[in-house]
Amino acid sequence: MEITVIGAGAIGGNLAAKLSAAGHDVQVADARGPEAVRAEVLESGARAADLADAVQGRDVIVLSIPFGVAGQLADLFASVPDETVVIDTSNYYPGMLSEPIEAVDNGQVESVYTAELLGRPVVKAWNAALAETQRTKGVPAGTPGRLAIPVAGDSEEARKVAMSLVDDTGFDPYDAGTLADSWRQQPNSPAYCTELTLDELPAALAAADRAKDVAIRDSLPERFAALGANPTVDDVVEMNRAAHR
Repeated sequence: MEITVIGAGAIGGNLAAKLSAAGHDVQVADARGPEAVRAEVLESGARAADLADAVQGRDVIVLSIPFGVAGQLADLFASVPDETVVIDTSNYYPGMLSEPIEAVDNGQVESVYTAELLGRPVVKAWNAALAETQRTKGVPAGTPGRLAIPVAGDSEEARKVAMSLVDDTGFDPYDAGTLADSWRQQPNSPAYCTELTLDELPAALAAADRAKDVAIRDSLPERFAALGANPTVDDVVEMNRAAHR
């Protein structure tokens, strides 16, 4: 498939590298320009591209940008064909990674808000796994204990496309339903960054509690500080799991 990843940070850069290694034609675009794309992101064959050019003629566009800024791309996406699948990987951390957003604080689902800003439907994927989990723990399909990633979206066809790409990055995809249901994979739900298998993930999604999960999300600075210096990915995963025990 012809794929563009917008955003060359930890998650976007990782996805670009993995999808390119899986045989896809991958371009990486960054608002700071092609020169901002790290060399290691391109080692598997992905190409750095100008943002304006990178959205044209692509099958899939992955948005790996800070939550709440998708509106800045609305004009750019106005010319993107409806059949192009757009995947959102962002998460809302008010006061930590973004300014507070009233609509989301009042209950609007994160990716529904993103879709409104962008002016087109999106699929939610890859948001519920740590960047280091995605970088180091992907394995071939059929491997025992393979971790799962939830995928939500209103179009069944678009969900299937996103799920096939999740599989290509080394994780079992799980159909998590419509975009309105994607709050169940938002920070800090039981399914969020807790490294679950395909057998474990459905129960975690079902156990989500919006008020409780938001309170756990907002306590992250204190909980993370308690881990001490240089916590490992396993330390962070255990912290997230412990919050729901």
